[in-house]
Amino acid sequence: MEIVKIHDKEFVPYLKNDEIQKLIKDLAEKVYEDYKDEVPVFIGVLNGVIMFFSDFLKHYPGQCEIAFIQMSSYVGGLESTGIVYKKMDLTKEVEGRHIILMEDIVDTGNTIESIFAYFKNTQRPKSLKVASLLLKPDVYKKEFKIDYVAKEIPNKFVLGYGLDYDELGRNLPDLYQLSEGRINH
Repeated sequence: MEIVKIHDKEFVPYLKNDEIQKLIKDLAEKVYEDYKDEVPVFIGVLNGVIMFFSDFLKHYPGQCEIAFIQMSSYVGGLESTGIVYKKMDLTKEVEGRHIILMEDIVDTGNTIESIFAYFKNTQRPKSLKVASLLLKPDVYKKEFKIDYVAKEIPNKFVLGYGLDYDELGRNLPDLYQLSEGRINH
């Protein structure tokens, strides 16, 4: 892993892919323990979730179905706008099903709170839980619990493994963290 430069920012190595895979495998096993007698619907929140979602499904030992939705509170840049936009509606009928919303990262919780409310109020699920690869507990102040978390991280901007900076860097297999004081103009 080496330093990655995107636009005017530099990102330093944070978490290697083999470590990420171990975290995901452990998370998939925890979720399976709760749903081993059910066929849950895993709903990926696009775009950032794509790598985590794919790898999670490879590690999940039970039967399941999948669907996607796209919502975001980021419009480029490093910080959430605080306003959640729905970009793509749900790709499957899920009323009365066990739903697990899959997120790449939960920081302020604005996006997942909006998605959670949408599903609870319009889809009438049998159960509704949230699983996230990453959680920033220092900035997450919402009332509802994130049921499954692979790793808690500090409040630093991360990139790679599906997460982007201005739509770039999603394809990196490892996670990188914004380098402090390394802004190149």
